[in-house]
Amino acid sequence: MLKDIPAAARPREKLLALGPAALADAELIALLLRTGLRGTSVLQLAQQLLDAFGGLTGLLHASPLDLKRVKGLGPAKRAEISAVMELARRSLSQGLAQRAVLSSPQQVKDFLQMQLANHGHEVFAVMFLDVQNQLIRLEEMFRGTLTQTSVYPREVVKRALDLQASAVILAHNHPSGVAEPSRADEFLTQTLKRALQLIDVRVLDHLVVGRGEVVSFAERGLL
Repeated sequence: MLKDIPAAARPREKLLALGPAALADAELIALLLRTGLRGTSVLQLAQQLLDAFGGLTGLLHASPLDLKRVKGLGPAKRAEISAVMELARRSLSQGLAQRAVLSSPQQVKDFLQMQLANHGHEVFAVMFLDVQNQLIRLEEMFRGTLTQTSVYPREVVKRALDLQASAVILAHNHPSGVAEPSRADEFLTQTLKRALQLIDVRVLDHLVVGRGEVVSFAERGLL
């Protein structure tokens, strides 16, 4: 337990004295966990969690089902970790809604990775933007199997009209974790681009989300 650690080394006391930036990832996670397991200190458990999910990013992308498989994580601890992840999502979403998304491409990537990376199936999502390129809404429009998804351009066009969007950013995940775009992804992008041009809606980018990586069509000159 945290109380068994010398006061000067306890994450809570360290945070209050030096600020949260002074804590290592495992120490921050330990504050959420509060207690360890028999024979395993809370700091050791926190580090084991980070190792199991490939670091802090992987842990924050873990689904509640992923967390349920970890020994020592009861409902309360799983709920707290999931709550922190949701707070991060909402913070990123609010930031994107308050300024043009093009001013922070990395924030867009981080936002989409938190939204899509932990799905076990393919999800096709669309970020609808207003005339100032600020986020109106992110919608997960189509879901598929592990290998493919059916995307209907007419549904994307209809939703863009409903939301009075001026531009969109397309996004989908690769459940395999590899973010490399396929030829099918390229064909779909061009199909949607042509369909949306008919209603004067621009496709700013198509982002492919993997585990720990997001690939941008615009950055690769594929749009």
